[in-house]
Amino acid sequence: MESKKKRIGWEKYFMDIAFLVSKRSTCKRRAVGAVIVKDKRMLATGYNGAPTDMEHCIDIGCLREKLGIPSGQRHELCRGIHAEQNAIIQAACYGVSIKGGEIFCTNQPCFICAKMIINAKIIAVYYKEGYEDNEAEAMLKKAGVKLIKL
Repeated sequence: MESKKKRIGWEKYFMDIAFLVSKRSTCKRRAVGAVIVKDKRMLATGYNGAPTDMEHCIDIGCLREKLGIPSGQRHELCRGIHAEQNAIIQAACYGVSIKGGEIFCTNQPCFICAKMIINAKIIAVYYKEGYEDNEAEAMLKKAGVKLIKL
């Protein structure tokens, strides 16, 4: 009798892909990846790094380090774009509706990304690692977006 190969589940599959996407990150502090999924199909991916055609932190240094900004504070003082933001922007650039989709992130989204996720009508956020943001968590919950730590 043949033994059947056990397949990984969808959540692990998409989270593994998010970690693979994070390997493209150009941030010196933290590599983050995101995958937006709907009906078990990938719609868009994103990783954190500088805007298109701009110099990357791995090449010219981290602005946040130069300014002495602690992790989790003053997100606007960074030349990088977060993975979640890049995935949402990628979908918009190519006319892909992500309404009703789910996002798999290597890290819990920050407050700014949470607002974008809510307005993009994403219904669930799966994340693996810390970088917990209580305000983001509260806002997602209030908006009815599921926040699931894998």
